[in-house]
Amino acid sequence: MQILLADRQDITRAGLMHVISEMKVEAVCRYVVDKTALLSALKDCPRSLVVLDYTLFDIQDASGLLIFCERFPDAHFVIFSEELSLDFVRYVVVSSRHISVLLKESPMSEIRNCLSEALNRRQFVCSQIQEMLSRGEEPVENAIDKLLTKTEREVLRDIALGMTTKEIADHRYSSFHTVNTHRKNIFRKIGVNNVHEATRYALRAGLVDAAEYLI
Repeated sequence: MQILLADRQDITRAGLMHVISEMKVEAVCRYVVDKTALLSALKDCPRSLVVLDYTLFDIQDASGLLIFCERFPDAHFVIFSEELSLDFVRYVVVSSRHISVLLKESPMSEIRNCLSEALNRRQFVCSQIQEMLSRGEEPVENAIDKLLTKTEREVLRDIALGMTTKEIADHRYSSFHTVNTHRKNIFRKIGVNNVHEATRYALRAGLVDAAEYLI
């Protein structure tokens, strides 16, 4: 058995390694840092458990994730992210029993339960996601823009206020690559090609006050 931790955040990987070691799982646990490395690791060991933050791995959408599932039908994927849209969750949960869903803010008991179930190839959906599905609501604080996650809206706001990718990374205590990935995802989702267009979008959406923008 192989467990692949597909997440670029060091603290997340370290935390998962600690949890897995406490569970005394008989499995080899490895880090993979990009989509190419993930594909290579799955080719070497198709029957793997993949704990994946797809938003940091250049996987564009639910369809892209399902391609992985079709290509590696013996693997089980745990989507472990900060925020997930309702449409994304509904689509992947219904489309494949080999995908479990877990939010990073889930309590430790649910994280352990999810890993345990996933190791036995059983689908697990955390309680917050289950509640979201039952209500049929988006897990976002502001209904202004359902296209973007909370983190993406914050990054878009910073872009609109004139911050560079490096400045946003320093401000958010994130890596340059992580912020750049968010930036690419934001531009793709809202259909813009440059900072000027992104700024206009942020102003129209109310993410940035016009007066604040002019300061």
